[in-house]
Amino acid sequence: MDQPFGVYVHVPFCAARCDYCAFATWTDRDHLMADYAASCVTELERARGEEELARATSVFVGGGTPSRLPGELLAEVLAAVPRAPGAEVTVECNPEGASAELFSTYKASGVTRVSFGVQSMVPKVLAGLGRRHRPGAVSEAVAHAGALGFECNVDLIFGAACEDDGDLLHSLEAVLSLDPRPAHVSAYALTVEPGTPLARDPARHPDDDVQARRYRLVDRVLSQAGYRWYEISNWAVPGHECRHNQLYWRQGDYRGIGCAAHSHRRGRRWWNIRTPERYVAAVRSSRSPVAGEEVLDDEQRTLEALALSLRTAEGVPAWAVPDDAELRGLVHRRHGRAVLTLRGRLMADELSRRLQVPTILPA
Repeated sequence: MDQPFGVYVHVPFCAARCDYCAFATWTDRDHLMADYAASCVTELERARGEEELARATSVFVGGGTPSRLPGELLAEVLAAVPRAPGAEVTVECNPEGASAELFSTYKASGVTRVSFGVQSMVPKVLAGLGRRHRPGAVSEAVAHAGALGFECNVDLIFGAACEDDGDLLHSLEAVLSLDPRPAHVSAYALTVEPGTPLARDPARHPDDDVQARRYRLVDRVLSQAGYRWYEISNWAVPGHECRHNQLYWRQGDYRGIGCAAHSHRRGRRWWNIRTPERYVAAVRSSRSPVAGEEVLDDEQRTLEALALSLRTAEGVPAWAVPDDAELRGLVHRRHGRAVLTLRGRLMADELSRRLQVPTILPA
């Protein structure tokens, strides 16, 4: 059987930048699309020739807005990815960019999941986040995807200053009423990234206590609807978890393709040139697109693995979390594992700083 191995393809093109976004995306580089896709294919072919690319058990196309890339160009990129039988292939999509024709091309290219950036189903909240789709576009997009048999992921963002508890509840209920109902929901607390329009407007910054209350609301509604959390920000109907995301949280190996894409192989992490024009120029001139790298020692790898696993429902070995009175109520301890409680999930970053690695790891 193929060992878990992921391929991430970064598509840096967007029609507009959202107010909270600090990702490597551009709104004025569409003229590079054909050259960019060709460069991604070349990078994939070189990686295969250098035996740096195993057969992928999962592929994730993210961005940016991958659905902005013409379907035939994305198909060319996916065709260059060696895939294991039954590989999970996910493409991120903005609801307003969805169409039956585009999804038919995805289906023919082996795509199995579509992940929709919904963020909210309330117009005023979408406007406050700088999103430009209408809630009705979500229903249409999910219907198109469902008709072709795709699994559907829906991403939400909570905690905007323009949102109240009722708005979030409406969004959750609207998502659960979609036909077909998505089997996977991600819900992320709004974060303020330096350099974004959101960062420059303190009146719009989220409140920590409000976000904690909203997280509890998300978990309650989704749990009652039959979803189970398997990572702090991710809930799925059992059996429909995103394998590519699980690969990351289990510190698996993956290869990033495209500008700003990150890769990991056995403790070595490297990343590509950030801008698409420089990435294309490097690949075309047969230069490496790698911009930098780091290599983790054994202790660093162990701590990173624990910090990632702590975020999941699998938890960590019980010895990794100090058995202090102040941490009680934040983790469940059973069968030699420590798993975050709901309250613990709200304090995961603090708990990850308390993780410990013994001098000699238990067998």
